[in-house]
Amino acid sequence: MSLPSLRLKANADRRLRAGHLWVYSNEVDTAATPLSGFAAGDQAILEAAGGKPLGIVGVSPNNLICARLLSRDLKHSLDKSLLVHRIQVALSLRDRLFDQPCYRLIYGDSDLLPGLVVDRFHDHLVVQLASATMERNKDAVLEALVQVLKPRGVLWKNDSSARDAEGLERYVDTAFGVVPEWVALEENGVKFEAPVLQGQKTGWFYDHRMNRARLAPYVKGKRVLDLFSYIGGWGVQAAAFGASEVFCVDASAFALDGVERNAALNGVAEKMTCVEGDAFEAMKELKNAEERFDVVITDPPAFIKRKKDIKNGEGAYRRLNEAAMRLLNKDGILVSASCSMHLEEDNLQNILLGSARHLDRNIQLLERGSQGPDHPVHPAIPETRYIKSITCRILPNS
Repeated sequence: MSLPSLRLKANADRRLRAGHLWVYSNEVDTAATPLSGFAAGDQAILEAAGGKPLGIVGVSPNNLICARLLSRDLKHSLDKSLLVHRIQVALSLRDRLFDQPCYRLIYGDSDLLPGLVVDRFHDHLVVQLASATMERNKDAVLEALVQVLKPRGVLWKNDSSARDAEGLERYVDTAFGVVPEWVALEENGVKFEAPVLQGQKTGWFYDHRMNRARLAPYVKGKRVLDLFSYIGGWGVQAAAFGASEVFCVDASAFALDGVERNAALNGVAEKMTCVEGDAFEAMKELKNAEERFDVVITDPPAFIKRKKDIKNGEGAYRRLNEAAMRLLNKDGILVSASCSMHLEEDNLQNILLGSARHLDRNIQLLERGSQGPDHPVHPAIPETRYIKSITCRILPNS
């Protein structure tokens, strides 16, 4: 296949040679290779300023990230063959890590398939295409997944806002076989069903798997509050790990139906109390009712989606964690999680320290967690590391 060239300005290749995969529009020599000459989803040979080829990229001419490196070998453009190979490489890691075929199989740039996310739920796959190049090659993506994994069903879950920047329409559609509204999965020995058609993102969040596993020694025989519970990833596991009572708070009645469904699956329904409403309002009501908990888990949606949101977002994390600390018993455990890529882990730690001191409490940091190894971090792309989880002990100041 003969591909057009996309040429960089002088010295703009340094970041890519160091391992990065992205090209920004202001790095392109548009006099030599105008971005207007490309359609969204085209593939091209990326060249340094002197003409030396650097690899093959997928082009998104109207996006700030106007190209993403697909292969450093000019023999391998994005096609079914390359997809099969990359999927097999990704699968070999997950097979080594997990007893059950329930995990994030493909994590975009980190698995060298930028713009592609695949979550596996036993024999069902949920796929997100976030780039014009992957959308253009969706048939090849599907054929490769079916060949390697032989699933019963594949769902396109392409309703993410990430598609907007690529000029792509949002849709949800069954791509292959049959995909039920709720699919089964297992995490840390606990059974769940996830609403892949109507749920958030792919229906489930595998990224906190290891952090949820760490709950076990802290929750046995304890009273637990799970804020922003969604369908019970934290709360139902806490109950399954031996908590005496678990309150799950979420603004979505649909999500709380999922909590009840998953609690029943694991025989812990009698331990669960679901509270529908805004988490901040719910915490006020619990405080006024003099409810106290041994363990509080805060895993909110991203309060910081863009750099310009950092100040306001950090304020929200401070208010959340301070309110959570107020609900703890004298010797309590707080699990504070964040999925905001723009929140530095040290800043989360400082927020926890500041909140504890404002309440005249002592704080001990016990454990730090990140995303699981099925969400591998690309060391040249800090955006691929976004999950933080800090488990801390909150004590009286005496």
